[in-house]
Amino acid sequence: QVQVVESGGGLVQPGGSLRLSCAASGSISIIYTMTWYRQAPGKEREFLARIQHSGATNAADSVKGRFTISRDDAKNTAYLQMNSLTPEDTAVYYCSVDIVSEDGLRLNYWGQGTQVTVSS
Repeated sequence: QVQVVESGGGLVQPGGSLRLSCAASGSISIIYTMTWYRQAPGKEREFLARIQHSGATNAADSVKGRFTISRDDAKNTAYLQMNSLTPEDTAVYYCSVDIVSEDGLRLNYWGQGTQVTVSS
């Protein structure tokens, strides 16, 4: 079994910053990609940023220059540094992880999400 847990969400004022964490644990041999998404009320889930095993990253145009994804493979953890937050960034933020399990299976797991609220 693999668990994915997001943390670091909360209430922040406009213009502020937050750093989200996505920690994967369990029967993991390799983590290929770690991806952040968000879903605001009444809207579809939105891709934000992805980081590959190689360290290569890509991000949605809507967050480029404000959000930065990184990872610490020693901790099986990805981070999303979010700066210059606006009320439009209010959403539940989710992490998705593509792994190869210890059994050699390529699998995908999602966390439960962490709420980010940007408000004065």
